[in-house]
Amino acid sequence: MSEEVIEFGAPEASVQEASENVEQAQFFDEELKKSLSQIPDKMAFKIGDVADLLGIKPYVLRYWETEFDALKPKKSNQNQRMYSRKDVETAFFIKKLLYRDRFSIEGARKALRKLKSEAKKEKDTVDNSLVFSETLSDIKAVLRQIQTLKAKFQ
Repeated sequence: MSEEVIEFGAPEASVQEASENVEQAQFFDEELKKSLSQIPDKMAFKIGDVADLLGIKPYVLRYWETEFDALKPKKSNQNQRMYSRKDVETAFFIKKLLYRDRFSIEGARKALRKLKSEAKKEKDTVDNSLVFSETLSDIKAVLRQIQTLKAKFQ
């Protein structure tokens, strides 16, 4: 199986280049989907567990926490970082953007914001569709009532 490799430039690419890269990047490729499917089904993960899953050092995760607002693990009573599954998925996505797609930190931040924005638009569209569907059902019910009343008075 051959994979098409798309190079997005050096890690120090400008923000404008990063913006263009965001437009071109395929956010969820097969390799990322495979990685995400291998995340254990647990409620929370310690930093060492997440680092092992990602194949990076814990200090890299701590650095990413300072650079990416989307990566904010909770702290336990013992002040240990506890990553949710969503945090782990976000870390995998950040790793993909930085290591494979060769985004700069700023470019990866922009890509995450774009992805979040697209997800919100999609959610809003689904919500609007549900509201429209409910409204349409209500209108149909009112029309049936009108037809019933009309038939009674004829």
